[in-house]
Amino acid sequence: MDRLQAMRVFVSVVDLGSQSAAADQLDLSRPVVSRYLAELEDWVGARLMHRTTRKLSLTAAGNEILPRCRQMLELSSDMQAAVSEPDAAPRGLLRISVSTSFGQAQLADAMAVYVRRYPGVSIDLQMLDRTVNLVDERIDLAIRTSNDLDPNLIARRLTVCRSVVCAAPAYLQEHPAPVQVEELSRHNCLTHSYFGKSLWHFEEDGEAVSVPVQGNISANEASTLLRATLAGAGVAMLPTYQAGVHIHSGELVRLLPHAEPRQMNIYAVYASRKHMPAALRSLLDFLAERFPENPQWDEAASGKPQATS
Repeated sequence: MDRLQAMRVFVSVVDLGSQSAAADQLDLSRPVVSRYLAELEDWVGARLMHRTTRKLSLTAAGNEILPRCRQMLELSSDMQAAVSEPDAAPRGLLRISVSTSFGQAQLADAMAVYVRRYPGVSIDLQMLDRTVNLVDERIDLAIRTSNDLDPNLIARRLTVCRSVVCAAPAYLQEHPAPVQVEELSRHNCLTHSYFGKSLWHFEEDGEAVSVPVQGNISANEASTLLRATLAGAGVAMLPTYQAGVHIHSGELVRLLPHAEPRQMNIYAVYASRKHMPAALRSLLDFLAERFPENPQWDEAASGKPQATS
């Protein structure tokens, strides 16, 4: 019996909640998955799971064995990474967590470029608008926009996240564009449910300014706010990585260019430097190259014509 593979199957079944889902992820047939589970139970001498048509649950023995299987699989991966050739081509699967807005606007295209450069690597892109537990959810790398990271994680700063206040021409035909930030309180402002829900922060002439805002649409992720803004629903504060292309095309108009919304940093976050796989190391370097300190999307969001080569 391939005990490591049996442990891998067991962990996958638990994480995904069913044998069929684990079979799909591991590219195995359902009977092979069942056989691996049975062989693992024979080896440890205990039943690990209660299997019913509706629900899968761990036995007491399964709860004891699960963390040990995870440790064994991690150790196996570390051993392989430790003896691999330093100049070997990166290969393997990388699971990446990213917000929906940054994933759709920037990271999906970047990953298409990356896998062309490193065809031995596969990417599992998880678009999640929440903070994930890297270890529990088996995430190799998370892209996070924050100024307050968990000190227990390792972070590589990629670039800065700037925002712009903008609206569609259709909205501005019916509502005079604000000239001072205080005038935003008289506009229909489309807000993020968790960031700046009722107060937008700016730096103006070197001083911090906060403006109360309200509107009839809020959303828990920025892609939805972008669509509503493009439809002429109101004024929004959007990240330049998302709004830049639409401002450059004229679909959106940048407002209050003299007032700078609060900035945040964009990080690549991972759990450990120990025996870092070549694929993860190459991805970090690629992302640092792809997203420099002054990214092109900021130039697009300035509303000024871009230089052409």
